[in-house]
Amino acid sequence: MPNRLANETSPYLLQHQDNPVDWYPWGDEALQKARAEDKPVLLSIGYSACHWCHVMEHESFENPDIARIMNENFVNIKVDREERPDLDSIYMDAVQAMTGHGGWPMTVFLAPDGRPFYGGTYFPPEDRMGMPGFPKVLRALAEAWRDRREELEHGAGELREHLAHVSHLQIPNREELSQETLDRALAALSQSYDTRHGGFGGAPKFPQPMTLEFALRSYKRTGDLRALDIVSHSLDEMSAGGIYDQIGGGFHRYAVDDRWLVPHFEKMLYDNSQLARLYLQAWLATENEHYRKVSEETLDYVRREMTSPEGGFYSTQDADSEGEEGKFYVWTPAQIREVLGPDDAAVVNLYYHVTERGNFEGTNVLSVPRPVDTIATLSSKEPGEVMEIVERSRKKLYEAREHRERPGRDEKVLTGWNGLMLRAFAEAAAALDRADYREIAVRNAEFVLSHLKAEDGRLLRTYKDGRARLNGYLEDYAFYADGLVSLYEATFDVRWLREARALADRMIEQFWDPGLPGFYDTSADHEQLFNRPRSLYDNAVPAGNSVACELLLRLSAFFAEFNYQDVAAKVLNSMAPIMAEHPTSFGRLLCAADFLVSTPLEVAIVGNPVEDRARALLREVYSRYLPNRVLAAAEPDDTQTTGYVALLAERPQVNGQPTAYVCHNYVCRQPVTSVAELAEQLGEEPSRSIAL
Repeated sequence: MPNRLANETSPYLLQHQDNPVDWYPWGDEALQKARAEDKPVLLSIGYSACHWCHVMEHESFENPDIARIMNENFVNIKVDREERPDLDSIYMDAVQAMTGHGGWPMTVFLAPDGRPFYGGTYFPPEDRMGMPGFPKVLRALAEAWRDRREELEHGAGELREHLAHVSHLQIPNREELSQETLDRALAALSQSYDTRHGGFGGAPKFPQPMTLEFALRSYKRTGDLRALDIVSHSLDEMSAGGIYDQIGGGFHRYAVDDRWLVPHFEKMLYDNSQLARLYLQAWLATENEHYRKVSEETLDYVRREMTSPEGGFYSTQDADSEGEEGKFYVWTPAQIREVLGPDDAAVVNLYYHVTERGNFEGTNVLSVPRPVDTIATLSSKEPGEVMEIVERSRKKLYEAREHRERPGRDEKVLTGWNGLMLRAFAEAAAALDRADYREIAVRNAEFVLSHLKAEDGRLLRTYKDGRARLNGYLEDYAFYADGLVSLYEATFDVRWLREARALADRMIEQFWDPGLPGFYDTSADHEQLFNRPRSLYDNAVPAGNSVACELLLRLSAFFAEFNYQDVAAKVLNSMAPIMAEHPTSFGRLLCAADFLVSTPLEVAIVGNPVEDRARALLREVYSRYLPNRVLAAAEPDDTQTTGYVALLAERPQVNGQPTAYVCHNYVCRQPVTSVAELAEQLGEEPSRSIAL
């Protein structure tokens, strides 16, 4: 018989519904049972695309003997970390404090009141490689709970006090945010930069799009070509490596090596949203068409494989298919010859470095380690001819790959992650003049606001199979409102800006604590947990605090609402010393800091946004890399918009023509009506910086 997880919507939880373990979802029923029976809780946290989560399920949770030990001694709770980032955050902090490391699957043992007393990650079914077997761990902890209860309770209490102290981050050497702060961060970033392969650090290697975006912004702010080289080299290496899906587009989670070759094959919505934006921004900054191509291929992958019929964006794709990691993506020379024939296959195998030996368990992850000129020489062809063969062969290989068994897909829609992808599609729609991208962004906004926003204005976290549930977190409010601002700038439909502002106001009301340097992750009326998490570090997903700061600064520029700026500045000033010293931990927060320090560029276009002359002015703005720009547009007689958006107020047209106003801190230059005049003004930098 299925266990209680059969009533859940999370694909990860549903994967465990037929386990012999008596699983509960997190909630009152399980916690009350633990208290009533005076049993400890076994909390298992993972996610659907997690390879080792599947391994531990198969080895332990499907094992009747191990399940019996779990059921007799513990109340067993299974959590999807993507649905409940609050639980994941506080118990990951606990596991890291206890063991010095963390990861998934995460296994934590709790007192009935939720306090952790022991934890770890993956446990094998028997003693192996210096790790104790899971049954041994279970029996030892059950015995300790019976015989040494006081000792465990004492340790849990000390851990709680430690984590409560750590969550109130104390930052020494308080300083005001300044240009110097950003310069120091860039200098520190340069020290950890991998000059050989790009990116930061060694294996395993993660893309870190937020850190690279800060470096690109630094190039814009200072003209420092070293910053641009960090970005360009990293983007070139990543897009040539196996971490990028050379056939279908989109990025895998990370590379297991230091040169981007062999990925961990899962694909995450949040990675692809950030990388699509980053490559788009790099194209605007450099006019390198390769970056545009990668951005479009990534967004096209999301449109094709990660978008629901209703308009929501799915969460993840697994690494495994047919029980093997990466099987869907890898090739042998013989497989390529079978699809392409011997002549084209000879060129393609050279181009993607496909060999008989292989680079991944006897097969090949496709990569492009050599320039096309080298392939042309080796194949006795012209470079243009090589690329013609490669492009037509990619289509054939893609069609052949579609006949393979696909990796599993987690089809839950998470509000926050959808906000990240909404911004990517909206910005690409504007910059690339892609009506289809604009339509995807609008459909997503309509879907999320109609299905994941409650009647009282609150956001919900997750949606699947017609059910929206769970309280929204800080990241849901911040990410989605931020995406709506970009959607407004791509469509000039003021309803998106109204929705963004309403979410921002609710975010401040529910998550802000003026006594702390930052927002809490959970709302004021969220359930009481072991600790109230407050994430300030940017990880694979930006911290809610980082995006909240940038969102509030953008809204402040639209509405002249300086309370928004004050809230963001308080967070950024409090974090200035630590983000200057550890830039890879605060990439998105540094981007918000750059927005504040560099003074936003405020552009208002007064004219019909769909009329040719106004569109020409808009295209001039869209075509430039202006990371700290806000853009508003409306017809002069659209009083509903001009009366609402302060940036558009009292902006008359010149001689009845579409007119552009370029401003800093609401101080505007002479209004202009020609593209050439607008281009000249956009090329100028503000003569003064904002007072913090």
